Amino acid sequence: MIIRKATSKDSQEIAFCMLLAMEDIVYTFIGENTTEKALAFLESLIIQKNNQYSYENCWVIESDNKVIAAANIYNGADLKQLRKPVAALLKTRFNQKLTCEDETQFGEYYIDCIGVSSSYQGKGVGSKILSFLIDEYVHKKKETLGLLVDKENPNAKKLYLKLGFKIVGEKRFVGKAMEHLQIH
Repeated sequence: MIIRKATSKDSQEIAFCMLLAMEDIVYTFIGENTTEKALAFLESLIIQKNNQYSYENCWVIESDNKVIAAANIYNGADLKQLRKPVAALLKTRFNQKLTCEDETQFGEYYIDCIGVSSSYQGKGVGSKILSFLIDEYVHKKKETLGLLVDKENPNAKKLYLKLGFKIVGEKRFVGKAMEHLQIH
């Protein structure tokens, strides 16, 4: 297994991983519970530059020349700018208005989502990419990493706390109660 920066060629595989991590959120964004349309929405953003879901903001884990996990991360200070193309696509393709709270802010690199292919879940792949991101952003670049965890996902919260994240607050995001965690 290798961890590397994503390329535009990884867009389809990244979309599958991301949808596993944020299925309900994407369905809320597009106003439909259609996997095919949700994947197409994500892929059309991932393949482009300069938006929050762009391949430019992704790391992947590759095994046997196949992407098995993806992490989407960007500078929280850039959220409003990175979100504009997402809102535009939602409006033109789905006639939906992006109405969600800001999940991040200035002062942190935000882990938007981490998705692990179904056949690799429970095998430490998520922990591996998280540990990599902590090393890359916190130890090497001296940045703060932040993320939101659903209050109804105690296993994920337990993992984040074990890796050194601390609870710094609470937020609502797309109708869900979340805890905001950071590590620096």
